[in-house]
Amino acid sequence: MAEVHGACRAAGLGIAASELHGSLCGWLAGGGADGPGWLNRVLVDDSVPEPAAALEQLHLASVAQLEDRSFAFELLLPDADASLYDRSAALFEWCRGFLGGFGLAAGAAPPLSDEGREALADIARLAAASPQEGGDQEDEAALVEIEEFVRVAVLLLHGDCALGPRHRQRLN
Repeated sequence: MAEVHGACRAAGLGIAASELHGSLCGWLAGGGADGPGWLNRVLVDDSVPEPAAALEQLHLASVAQLEDRSFAFELLLPDADASLYDRSAALFEWCRGFLGGFGLAAGAAPPLSDEGREALADIARLAAASPQEGGDQEDEAALVEIEEFVRVAVLLLHGDCALGPRHRQRLN
């Protein structure tokens, strides 16, 4: 996470590592094109320089994890030793980034299943949330459950909008 954060700052992106990862994953889950120029498309900015090695590694790992049939996809969030406030703030930033990237790639009427529509609405609610100071073990457990929900929701949306259309093309 620190490498990605440093690469974002060095490139002057003005976006946190978690939000960038969310944007990238949203773009990919929405069926966005993978390949050179991905950072420009995800950030909707043609002036962004070529991604540093850490950002390119993030891109390649994200593509591989989303395509992995063993559901190895992970959100780029602070480690468990960070405060509950910081981790929840990063999760909400991740969700905001995801919505932006997903909307750019999938457009106004993505081919979503009923479950996919529900999952996207839930991610939108999380994106609108704000972290709260304090917290206890119950809040810690809830955050872990929410992170898992988001992880599975992203895989579902990727299946609806990226994998599904790709498989339909192969059948035709």
